[in-house]
Amino acid sequence: MPSFPSILAFGDSLIAGYGLSAADGFSGRLQRALRRRYPDARVDNAGVSGDTSADALRRLPRVLTGLSQRPDLAIVQVGPNDVIRSVPALRMRANLDAILAEFARCGIPVLLATVTPPAFFADRALAYAGIHAAVAAPHNAATAPFFPPGVLGHPAMVLADRVHPNAVAIAAVVDHLLPTVEGLLAQAAAARAA
Repeated sequence: MPSFPSILAFGDSLIAGYGLSAADGFSGRLQRALRRRYPDARVDNAGVSGDTSADALRRLPRVLTGLSQRPDLAIVQVGPNDVIRSVPALRMRANLDAILAEFARCGIPVLLATVTPPAFFADRALAYAGIHAAVAAPHNAATAPFFPPGVLGHPAMVLADRVHPNAVAIAAVVDHLLPTVEGLLAQAAAARAA
């Protein structure tokens, strides 16, 4: 694998870095973490705050055609806004399936990030449980929780809106996901070399 893997981070406000500087957002922090091992690693931020799965699906072709090189990995995080806006679960599933199909068509491995709803939201999210894992399996996409335990909704890890993660939370997210991301990059490199 070259010393400069390229990652596309695609999703909603959690990827976009809502309320954070570019350096403190997910893409900036992940890029810095990867550069300890790969000095020229690049993480492109293709997050848009407020995106539902339908919004993400609509803009995906434009995002992919705008890239200067094919990413070694796409990290996809989308779905919470579907739950908040009561998008039918079957529609969200179909949109996620289409998103993963498009990445597969382009030969881009995917890490599909999941978000376990906080306790106060669990009943509303029940119809959406397991969708990400079910969609990922037929596309051979990896899955991982976006947030490590104890971070989502922790009062010391949210912005003033009491919803979106602050820089401390995103640092914990990156530390949590980094081994998975590095493992998937190594798998992608091995697959290319085979």
